[in-house]
Amino acid sequence: MRSYLGAKGVKVPEEVKKGRIKNSNFNVKDPDGHTVEIVQYEPDGWSMREKGKYMPASRVSQKMMHLGILVGALEPAMKFYRDILGFQEIWRGSRDGQKLNWVNMKVPDGDTYIEFMLYDQLPAPTARGTAHHICLEVADIEKSKASLEAKAARKDYARPLEIKTGTNRKRQMNLFDPDGTRTEVMEPKTVDGIPAKPSDAPPPR
Repeated sequence: MRSYLGAKGVKVPEEVKKGRIKNSNFNVKDPDGHTVEIVQYEPDGWSMREKGKYMPASRVSQKMMHLGILVGALEPAMKFYRDILGFQEIWRGSRDGQKLNWVNMKVPDGDTYIEFMLYDQLPAPTARGTAHHICLEVADIEKSKASLEAKAARKDYARPLEIKTGTNRKRQMNLFDPDGTRTEVMEPKTVDGIPAKPSDAPPPR
């Protein structure tokens, strides 16, 4: 992978090293400066996939549906994630039908995806917490809300828990950590089972 990415013009390290949890890994940057870590799980390394099997049944979600990242220009991001890494576009969305706001790119070997959050002018680094986000998949968002409301830590969380239907026509709810970074909780299906129509609006720039 290091040789392949280097041959595609991506800046890569001189060698692959092992990290603190004994897996081989190296980092590259995407066109917007986001760090992308390439990991090879080793026999004696710590596997997040394996450890996840032992998390308690009381957890809010069993799966991360997607990761949202800020993208300042669509074409360079598409070249990196689609043309080089092999991601596949699965949906485009617009708030107003005039300008494209989201492009969802599915990983090559699964159904998890990256959500490009498109901007003509990227927010200041101190104002990106609500855009950068992770999305946790839940089967029933009403039950998930009730579970969160019942947790002891709820009394220390000042924000309301509000269920809304997004542009993708899926029910979702936002939570924010102490630093303001957003976690989105979302059902995998639309409200009526009919897929949301993709947008043909142009990107911001």
